[in-house]
Amino acid sequence: MPQRDLVSWYQKDLLCFCVNTKSLVQTQQLHAFAIIHGLLPTSTSISAALILRYAAFSSNSRIVQMMFNQSLPFLRSAFLYNTLIRARTMMGVADVHIFTFDVYNGMLRSGVVPHDHTFPFVLKLCTDYTEIKKGLEVHGMLMKLGFDYDVFVNNTLLLFYGSFGDLAGARTVFNEMPKRDLVSWNSVIRVFSDSKCYFEAIGVIKEMFLWSLCTDYTEIKKGLEVHGMLMKLGFDYDVFVNNTLLLFYGSYGDLAGARMVFNEMPKRDLVSWNSVIRVFSDSKCYFEAIGVIKEMFLWSEFKPNVVSVVSVLPVCAVLEDEIMVSEIHCYGIKVGLDCQVSAGNAFVDAYGKCLNVESSRRVFDEMVERNVVSWNAMIGTFAHNGFNNHALESFRFMIDEGWRVNSTTISSLLPFLVELVKFSKGREVHGFCLRTGLECDVFSANALIDMYAKSERSAEASAVFYNLGSRKVVSWNTMVANFAQNRLELEAIGLVREMQSSGETPTSVTLTNVLPACERIGCLHSGKEIHARSIRNGSVTDLFVSNAITDMYAKCGCLNLAQNVFDMSLRDEVSYNILIVGYSQTSHCSKSLELFSEMVLNGMKHDTVSFVGVLSACATISAIKQGKEIHAFAVRRMFHEHLFVANSLLDLYTKCGRIDLSRNVFDRIENRDVASWNTMILGYGMLGDLHTAVDMFEAMGEDGVEHDSVSYIAVLSACSHGGLVDKGKKYFNDMLARNIEPSQMHYACMVDLLGRSGLMDEAINLITGLPFKLDSNVWAALLGACRLRGNEDLGSWAAEHLLKLQPHHPGYYALLSNMYAEAGRWGEADRIRELMKLRGVQKTPGLVGFKFKTRSMLLLLDKDWKDWIHVCRLRTLVEVGCFLNFRV
Repeated sequence: MPQRDLVSWYQKDLLCFCVNTKSLVQTQQLHAFAIIHGLLPTSTSISAALILRYAAFSSNSRIVQMMFNQSLPFLRSAFLYNTLIRARTMMGVADVHIFTFDVYNGMLRSGVVPHDHTFPFVLKLCTDYTEIKKGLEVHGMLMKLGFDYDVFVNNTLLLFYGSFGDLAGARTVFNEMPKRDLVSWNSVIRVFSDSKCYFEAIGVIKEMFLWSLCTDYTEIKKGLEVHGMLMKLGFDYDVFVNNTLLLFYGSYGDLAGARMVFNEMPKRDLVSWNSVIRVFSDSKCYFEAIGVIKEMFLWSEFKPNVVSVVSVLPVCAVLEDEIMVSEIHCYGIKVGLDCQVSAGNAFVDAYGKCLNVESSRRVFDEMVERNVVSWNAMIGTFAHNGFNNHALESFRFMIDEGWRVNSTTISSLLPFLVELVKFSKGREVHGFCLRTGLECDVFSANALIDMYAKSERSAEASAVFYNLGSRKVVSWNTMVANFAQNRLELEAIGLVREMQSSGETPTSVTLTNVLPACERIGCLHSGKEIHARSIRNGSVTDLFVSNAITDMYAKCGCLNLAQNVFDMSLRDEVSYNILIVGYSQTSHCSKSLELFSEMVLNGMKHDTVSFVGVLSACATISAIKQGKEIHAFAVRRMFHEHLFVANSLLDLYTKCGRIDLSRNVFDRIENRDVASWNTMILGYGMLGDLHTAVDMFEAMGEDGVEHDSVSYIAVLSACSHGGLVDKGKKYFNDMLARNIEPSQMHYACMVDLLGRSGLMDEAINLITGLPFKLDSNVWAALLGACRLRGNEDLGSWAAEHLLKLQPHHPGYYALLSNMYAEAGRWGEADRIRELMKLRGVQKTPGLVGFKFKTRSMLLLLDKDWKDWIHVCRLRTLVEVGCFLNFRV
């Protein structure tokens, strides 16, 4: 068993034993076992478990403090501080609240950010020991850190304010809670009851009853019955009842019902307006939410408060409605809401998402008070608008001013470090996370994994992933994407299996990440397994998953299976494009044309991929008529100006022999790339216009486009067929001078160039001087030159190597046999023919294509040409553009 797995096994089992010890002796035994096996003090989870068990069975606080001090250097996080506070509370130490406050203050001074479990511990002690000043201080801190959105923290705050009779404070906390649970309601009822505010308590109970209907989606029918009963009893005039009904209708998406309740309310308060804004915002009815806030400004006796502003600004951000943000900002300044930190944060974020970085920065600079959320919003604004250097500078200022970075900061920071190619800075951030304990936070860890993956550092990403104590499905998905992006396909597939064995269920995101890995290595078996799992868990109905499965089958060459998935799934433009491109690379190119037409019938819009795929299909079967129609269609849709589409048109016309049309398209391309020039050079070379091909190659350099490997293959081939030996040698030497590594095809072109020109010795020297094993292209070039020059002995040597590499290629047998026949060596020619029959090699028949009425047809012709003669006699069949493509 690997060392890492062995340690992990010990740690998991020992942690289970630690949690379930029944005595002090057992705890001490497990403590010793952990030290012996090197798990302490490095394992903070075991250390924390032992601290709590010592607290349960012993009153000696020294051992608890010692274990805390030993573990602190390995994980300086709120988790360890919370464990110490909880342990001392369990032990009943005298003046425990003073000790807890010291630990809490020490945590803040050391730069450790408290989390959602820290504040309830501290606030409970403030409540029990009536430490009002300290409690208010803690409330301010948790608001700065953004924990006022946490339901557990807010529940503790309710009891804190109630403990010293501040009912207004308790009600404010309750009203502003974005989320409530049963404890929240019970706590506020208890606060009012203990303070003898019985009518308020009864009002909360009625409100709670209706709220319970809002949160239970299975009780919609019952909720409607209760609404009817309330109307009969006259409670539809109660503002609290109506506010809860608003949330009830909004909870299951009945926006018409919610609006009706709101419109018929005889009396509304501020909560009513904020509730209806929230209902529309949660349902993504952004324009309706904007309409309500405008209505509130114009007609309501209540003016928007900070909750209204914070609720509506994200809606404006989604719509990028900068004018509305500005109007709300002016109102906020007028009534003094801009002084509140939560409103300021919302303005910074909203301006940033409306692409107004200057206004966002101005709001940030003018904020009277800032918190971590403020800095995160500003960093996010810069990153969202592409000001990555400004975002990095803001992060540095944040650190310099002593702010405690949290996981949101890290997850915002790392993506733009990747974009700036500042990998070393990313490693520094990782080191910072290790020092502050943020590496164990799921959001930070996922951001680190993503950063390492995009920097092609899969080993470092794996280290972060396997050091995570608790892995969520997002972490697994990020890691699968890391392996898939970095061409570690087998590792990606293996990780999905490991994910399932760990008890996690792969999601749609998991499957869409791993399927491209299957297709790249042609792992059809694993792809089928994933397809089967997607059927079992129902994710096959997800459009992204079905498209990924279709693409996997298409790229693995199983277009019949791809078509089956396509036929049974939801479809969008991507679904059609996958099959259009897939069929264009097979002998079923006509299917690409059919699917392209079907998209129009189904009301879908073609994109660049659609045009590139269908034009490639037309080029493969030389369907120039359909190609011209698609060209005209692309012109009407303005897609002909796209470089990829223009290059596909060049390819179509050159393969159909219409170099004149290809040249017209080429001359109209404004920004030609290397593929544009290469297509034209190859086209002129194929059609024998060799001097034009060479001129195009020269013009390419003058146009500022760098020659690539394909450019030199094209020009060397042209020089070979035109006998331009000196030019060919010059271009080959230029290629070497530019540090372009010659491929086998380049050497094949040079052998063909030298051989065709009768420079056989130079060709032999070139071949024998190469330090690697030659492929069939080089030997075929030499054999062709030998046939042309009548050098049978050298041709036999080339053929010997060639037939070892390609023993079942009929063209090479025919070439060798013809060479012997032309030299009058009929015995040798017959021997080659007999060898061809003995090995079961058959000559590839020719292909003839024609169009009869509306149908395109392809016929295979046998060696006696009888089929072709028969076709020619049927003159009425040959109506439009017969084309021939004979293969030797």
